[in-house]
Amino acid sequence: MYLISSHKKGVSSHQVSRDINVTQKTAWFMLQKIRSLYSQSDSEALTGTVECDEMYLGGAEKNKHESKKTEGTQGRSTKTKKPIFGMIQRKGNLVAMTVKDTKAETLMPIIKQFVAENTVVYTDELSSYNRLSKENFAHGVVHHYDNEFVVGDIFTNTIEGFWSHFKKMVFSIYHTVSKKYLQRYIDEDVFRWNTRKMSESHRFNDMFAKAIGICSYKDVKKAA
Repeated sequence: MYLISSHKKGVSSHQVSRDINVTQKTAWFMLQKIRSLYSQSDSEALTGTVECDEMYLGGAEKNKHESKKTEGTQGRSTKTKKPIFGMIQRKGNLVAMTVKDTKAETLMPIIKQFVAENTVVYTDELSSYNRLSKENFAHGVVHHYDNEFVVGDIFTNTIEGFWSHFKKMVFSIYHTVSKKYLQRYIDEDVFRWNTRKMSESHRFNDMFAKAIGICSYKDVKKAA
């Protein structure tokens, strides 16, 4: 628990197996049990100024052999990539999760669940966010397609900073993550982000306090 909480980008099961002298399979099981402690909660609404954004995780088609490439995977396609949606309160906490798509019908209920009414919400120009102003939110837009990234106080750089950190964690430490367990890795990095200003000892204590249930191998093998 200390190893996974103290490493800035996480720790692989191969590294844990070497550090504590167990098999890689045992180390993987232990790490998944620990990640099960990270589940996110809507008990405290995001308020003030909140940035919303989406990202897509998956292999780049340009890196694949011609015979294995999939047509029509550019941009926001979900044919070979998994969409992830995130909301972050400036100078506050972050929430992120996998979603089936980035349509308004999918994103709006999530925003309404985690973000308090009358909150200022900043997004990019994705049309799915157009309903925000009709749902008791003050909505500001930055147009990335027009190379517009900051307009006064309107930007999504904070949430994009988390996406950058998350991608580095996945690609540099874990290399590949299955869709089945992707949410657990998101939960891990969200926990790390939300506790980044804590000391290592306080972060460990916070994690240890969550370890009050019993987790079986069957629980770990369940899809996130």
